[in-house]
Amino acid sequence: MTVHQSVLELIGRTPMVKAQRLDTGVCELFLKLESANPGGSIKDRIGLSMIEGAERAGRIKPGATLVEGTAGNTGLGLALVAQAKGYRLILVVPDKMSREKIFNLKAMGAEVVLTRSDVAKGHPEYYQDMAERIARETPGAYFINQFGNPDNPAAHIATTGPEILEQMDGRVDAVVVGCGSSGTMTGLSQYFAKHSPDTEIVLADPVGSILAQYINEGILSDKSASWMVEGIGEDFLPTISDFSRVKKAYAIADKESFLTARELLAKEGILGGSSTGTLLAAALKYCREQTTPKRVVTLVCDTGNKYLSKMYNDYWMLDNGFIERQQHGDLRDLLLRPFAQRDTVVVGPNELLMTAYTRMKLYDVSQLPVMDGNQLVGILDESDVLMHVHANEVRFRDPVSTAMITSLTKLDVHSPIEALLPVFERGHVAIVVDGDQFLGLITRIDLLNYLRRKVH
Repeated sequence: MTVHQSVLELIGRTPMVKAQRLDTGVCELFLKLESANPGGSIKDRIGLSMIEGAERAGRIKPGATLVEGTAGNTGLGLALVAQAKGYRLILVVPDKMSREKIFNLKAMGAEVVLTRSDVAKGHPEYYQDMAERIARETPGAYFINQFGNPDNPAAHIATTGPEILEQMDGRVDAVVVGCGSSGTMTGLSQYFAKHSPDTEIVLADPVGSILAQYINEGILSDKSASWMVEGIGEDFLPTISDFSRVKKAYAIADKESFLTARELLAKEGILGGSSTGTLLAAALKYCREQTTPKRVVTLVCDTGNKYLSKMYNDYWMLDNGFIERQQHGDLRDLLLRPFAQRDTVVVGPNELLMTAYTRMKLYDVSQLPVMDGNQLVGILDESDVLMHVHANEVRFRDPVSTAMITSLTKLDVHSPIEALLPVFERGHVAIVVDGDQFLGLITRIDLLNYLRRKVH
């Protein structure tokens, strides 16, 4: 066992695992665990390569300010290296990035600027354009520019490609990759072209990105749509991209990506991120289409620890229509947390207001049903707690029964959806019952999520 002198020495040399329980048809599927990098993703490689490349070229000096636009993992890789080397780092990130990534970046000392994820390249608030502008307007700042930086694919030519070929004993029939900045795809394409020219490069692309159509049909669309998978997919061709060896691409919908990543955890015990789901779904499609056995490699691009509040959260998945509940054709279809399934977050009348407040914060809800056994005896919301304790914070120790509302307007489960609107106009949540049985609460956001799901 070796003692390392810096966390940067841990970047690369990631393990390879053969899938055992996934349906890979006649093929063998191997997973390279880039999630094992110290920053949790494959982007540690390019963070190190791009910063050290700039150092060698004399573009940055000790203590310099580095600026980059990133959907997340490149930022974490850069933050890891910047922290170790003493650089100031400003990152512009789109607002669809998971909270875990943002917390991680800030904890590592990066300055995070959030911007819109619903605008395309050329818009002043597009994350890359904004990063370039900040770099230009900040004295002495250096714009990393992963999308145009040759040290990005160089990292994969120097490290990722050789590692894969060595781990696979020189026998790789296909590698399935995603494309964000295009560094992985370009670097591996160029490496395998030289060292294993028969190896196919297959692209996994989110539905909404323009790249799958470009590969499969030769059409470069100027119309992209939005997608929720983070870190891959594009609405333009990065200047460093080299698609010449990519002959096939699969467009994978968000739902399939998220469910496939969850399947990877359930069947193989590997906790991958959202883009891992896209790559794995494409790799499985490729494997199942083959009629002769092939050795196929794909990447676990990053760890799923950064997505626990999103695709590994059943409520988030339900909210977004990615997993289904039984439909009833009544107000039960709007209940995100049914009481009968013990999903509803509740409080008892004799519990302390401090306990109720802590529970609201923990579960990110603003009101709690007050349950005495299976009997609904009141509702407690943030304003009830505030009005009770604002003059004397010691009253946090009072029981919930002293602050809860007991005059409750209930809605029968068979009421029309329109019956919710007057309840919301009064500033209340809808209490849904079936006779004497409490079923759960419906809030404004529950109704909005329900209506949005019907758009799909």
